[in-house]
Amino acid sequence: MAWRWLADLVLVVHFAFVLFVIFGGLLVIRRPKLAWLHLPAAIWGSWIEFSGRICPLTPLENHFRRLGGQAGYEGGFIEHYITAIIYPEGLTRPIQIILGLVVVCINIAAYTILTRRRSDTPLE
Repeated sequence: MAWRWLADLVLVVHFAFVLFVIFGGLLVIRRPKLAWLHLPAAIWGSWIEFSGRICPLTPLENHFRRLGGQAGYEGGFIEHYITAIIYPEGLTRPIQIILGLVVVCINIAAYTILTRRRSDTPLE
């Protein structure tokens, strides 16, 4: 039972990390110090999508699921949980590239807003 709980915990952390990668730039607009956490996360998330690799949290979750008597799954977190809902045919390389570009574009927009706001603020 503890292994299944750990697998679910990894799943929740992984989902939160994906959301932070995608939308963390919007948090940085309000809390600029979060950029120190968000920029490496966004770079990592984009790299995973562009390179076609699997985040290490996916094998960790699968490991805990197997220890708990459940079956793991093939592929990555995004493919298994997210795109299975959005794209029932599965995650293809073009879709993966598009997801990476979405992450980059959202965050470029957020950091552009942040940079413009900071440049408009007079120095004290």
